[in-house]
Amino acid sequence: MSDQDDGYRLVADNRQARFQYEILETYEVGVELRGTEVKSIRQGKANLRDGFALIRNGEAWLHNVHISPHSTSSQIVNHEPRRTRKLLMHSQEIRKLIGQVEQKGLTLVPLKMYLKRGWVKLTLGLAKGKKLHDKREDLKRKQSDREIQRVMKSQ
Repeated sequence: MSDQDDGYRLVADNRQARFQYEILETYEVGVELRGTEVKSIRQGKANLRDGFALIRNGEAWLHNVHISPHSTSSQIVNHEPRRTRKLLMHSQEIRKLIGQVEQKGLTLVPLKMYLKRGWVKLTLGLAKGKKLHDKREDLKRKQSDREIQRVMKSQ
């Protein structure tokens, strides 16, 4: 998938989330942002690493995602870097997620932030935490796949 061909431009990627969690489902959601936040995101100054989403009062909220303050605007107009942001989702998706998050003990984790036709979008993953032995198995599997590819390439 090329970033420029289909109107997508990846801004931030949470690669640590795929290591820490087993992703069961993904959702594309919008994010309610201020003007200086959008300018910072266009410059690629967003960090999803410690982020998570919660559902409260029938609305989805994004917590702990760091978007750096915009450099050229004054501090009076600028935004707070780790403020809580509202996620824009359909109400039926939110109702479905409420049941899964509360009953099954799953977590909502931001995976990617990208620009799609000028809009800032977020890929939100419904995730289940991995145990230490699961992480070790994944690392072993990746290493064996790399070795197989290396052998295939050399022959």
